[in-house]
Amino acid sequence: MQPTLRKSSHAVYCIHLHIVLVTKYRRKVITSEILQRLEQIISELCQEQKNVLVEFNGESDHVHLLVNLSPDNHIAEFVKIIKSTSSRLIRKEFAEHVSKFYRKPVFWSSSYFVNSSGGVSLDVLKNYIKKQDSPKPATS
Repeated sequence: MQPTLRKSSHAVYCIHLHIVLVTKYRRKVITSEILQRLEQIISELCQEQKNVLVEFNGESDHVHLLVNLSPDNHIAEFVKIIKSTSSRLIRKEFAEHVSKFYRKPVFWSSSYFVNSSGGVSLDVLKNYIKKQDSPKPATS
């Protein structure tokens, strides 16, 4: 996949994050309808935060997101927005189903996984940086 460069008034960027959200106690609460609704909710939240949801999928107890993140976002705050908003909406829209799994108003585990994902490996990037043409010492 060719990285898509995005632009703002002062930056050119391409920040891809792989985010995994897990249901509380890894309960298998996510149905195909809930998964579809989660994708809609998260896609809308990404747009509101100037991000792009590149890919989304999941299983009955977790979801994977590939997000092209805007540098205007703080990762932890962005994940907090996704988790709190999606949890509130899913618990409201699928109340009967979710209540079979949780007595308290919860949906997501308090933890999450996030990994930066770029177009090249770390070794290639390290070598590129090492091989930069460093400035020569000034001569008097």
